Amino acid sequence: MTRLATDPSAATIPTMLLAAGRGMRMRPLTDHTPKPLLAVHGQPLMQWPMASLLGAGFRRFVVNTAWLGEQIDAFCASWQTQHAGTHVTVSREGQDFGYALETAGGIARALPLLGDVFWVLAGDVYVPGFTFSQASVAQFKASDRLAHIWLVPNPPHNPRGDFGLSAEGLALSQADERHTYSTIGLYRRELFEPPWCEILPGNPQGTAEPLAPLLRRAMDAGRVSAELYTGPWVDVGTPQRLEELNRSV
Repeated sequence: MTRLATDPSAATIPTMLLAAGRGMRMRPLTDHTPKPLLAVHGQPLMQWPMASLLGAGFRRFVVNTAWLGEQIDAFCASWQTQHAGTHVTVSREGQDFGYALETAGGIARALPLLGDVFWVLAGDVYVPGFTFSQASVAQFKASDRLAHIWLVPNPPHNPRGDFGLSAEGLALSQADERHTYSTIGLYRRELFEPPWCEILPGNPQGTAEPLAPLLRRAMDAGRVSAELYTGPWVDVGTPQRLEELNRSV
């Protein structure tokens, strides 16, 4: 049985788990199985962060779907049944619009299901040692930041990195030394509303928009903090990476 944290307030902080992508680089594996459900050490990839979040007391999940979304629907229903006290809601982008809305578009679409502060992470990243800390949530809530993101050392497939990190702990849109965005972050609803985001509330028009430009605007205003995570982290983006990961201990 999963041991839950004792702070009941953690149960009210939702997690947006991104699971709508097609996974083109993972073909042919993803022709019949959505990437977040590919097995890593015998478990669906998205189950690893869900178990970590649940162990830390975070019990609310919002999962967006598009490609082969019915399979993720079935997984989420089974997960909720097997883990008493959890609540999993599916934002069906494929069913509603016929395509995935990208990261910012998907979050904006799911915003009515999320609170003022929420976790965001990709369902195709394996990061077994990451701590989804209640202390991190409390610190973020007490700040004026729009987002707090975790960066990782650059992997071989992204040698130039994504964002810089200042000595004061601010994320930088431009920097000589850049790190890779882990896809894990704490976000405030405000970032996905005007004036930061031009998508209509709830994204009724199905606007597809990436997250990076939105983050960069907030970074340039000094409203995004960051820290470097140096534990195990794998962006399971190709069949070769998945095979290597499953061979590892």
